Amino acid sequence: MTATLIWILVALVAIGLYLSWTAGRLDRLHARIDAARAALDAQLLRRASVAQELATSGVLDPAASIVLYEAAHAARQAEEEQREVAESELSQALRAVFGESAQVEVVREAPGGEAATHELTEAVRRVPMARRFHNDAVGAARRLREHRKVRWFRLAGHAPVPLSFEMDDEPPAGLADRAA
Repeated sequence: MTATLIWILVALVAIGLYLSWTAGRLDRLHARIDAARAALDAQLLRRASVAQELATSGVLDPAASIVLYEAAHAARQAEEEQREVAESELSQALRAVFGESAQVEVVREAPGGEAATHELTEAVRRVPMARRFHNDAVGAARRLREHRKVRWFRLAGHAPVPLSFEMDDEPPAGLADRAA
């Protein structure tokens, strides 16, 4: 009788440890999502800032400057619900302005243009990577939250279901050529 109780107690402790480990893993995934989201926000802000700086530098033609400035300003000022749309519109504006290598060369030839072009190229290159890291973390957390043990024992607590960040982040052809 006591051996049975000991085995039941050992099994309950093992199950408790496993559930505790799973809850800790889920918590670490949520922390990873928060860190990845902060990194993504920083890269998006950097990209919008560089685009806005280029738009006001005077090296672009007036129409391109207006399109780029308005898209960058909208991306920086967007509320959370509209952020994906605003960032996608900035990507489209960047592709419209820097779709050809000739426009990139015009910017490079201006004073300080080489540094500005390099900074924009880096910003445009880093946004898809940051978004991929964020979305990978969201996917891992969502997959873990779908397990029965997580739902049955409510291991996620009251944490909201994480959402991926979906946007158009294709780089402009003129800048993608420089990054390669």
